[in-house]
Amino acid sequence: MSADTHHVSNGTDTNDGIAPKITLYTNHGCPWAHRAHITLRALKIPYDEVIIPLDRPREPWYLEINPRGLVPSIKFSNGILQDEIITESAIVSTFLADMFPNSSFWPATRESPTSALTRARVAFFADTWVGKVQTYMYQILKAEGEEKEKAGAELVEAVRKEIEPLLEDAGPFFGGSKTITLAEALTAPFVIRYQTFGETGLMPKSMLKGLDALPNYTKWSKAVRAEDSVTYVFDGPATAEGMAGRIQKIKAEAK
Repeated sequence: MSADTHHVSNGTDTNDGIAPKITLYTNHGCPWAHRAHITLRALKIPYDEVIIPLDRPREPWYLEINPRGLVPSIKFSNGILQDEIITESAIVSTFLADMFPNSSFWPATRESPTSALTRARVAFFADTWVGKVQTYMYQILKAEGEEKEKAGAELVEAVRKEIEPLLEDAGPFFGGSKTITLAEALTAPFVIRYQTFGETGLMPKSMLKGLDALPNYTKWSKAVRAEDSVTYVFDGPATAEGMAGRIQKIKAEAK
């Protein structure tokens, strides 16, 4: 393995007396990998980090870990499980939340009579975001002029129709929670990127204006973007610069 590894301590080194060992294979510019970072930070889980470059073919050693070559992946050991590999961002985040239960972040299924319902609502919220809203992001980034404005307006309409009602009881986080939940871990990487890309011109400023007109979303998204677990690995200027370069490359290859 030729990648660099470093340890990140989030404030605790035990889970019921057993010291877990977690290696996160990630890239700080990837919104999907960002989901795992948020979950680890919110739950104060220590981990080792290996950065996987996404601008070149994956090394053979990483394809042995995750044949799809995607990030995030984790390698997990805790004395019972040994070097288990878990892949795909939502699955990684949910696995970690289940292994390190925290009732306000992600309640165990039988923790209370309402736990299963809470889990279902969080899952629906995240699924709605990816299926109904996130689909517009790369469409907007690759478009120009009127097409970019049109796609931005469609994203706003999707948030208004699909997300705004689900945030009616946000307090300020999903479901009335005072602290971040798995719902935010699975959606915050996109929320913070919409804001950053809108401010830097990669996405239309009219889109940000439209989102700001949605009261539930505005209250919630401001809390999300101020949350330490969301911001600690997010470098806005670098992320915007990297995305701009990626879009230019895609457009050049399409000509």
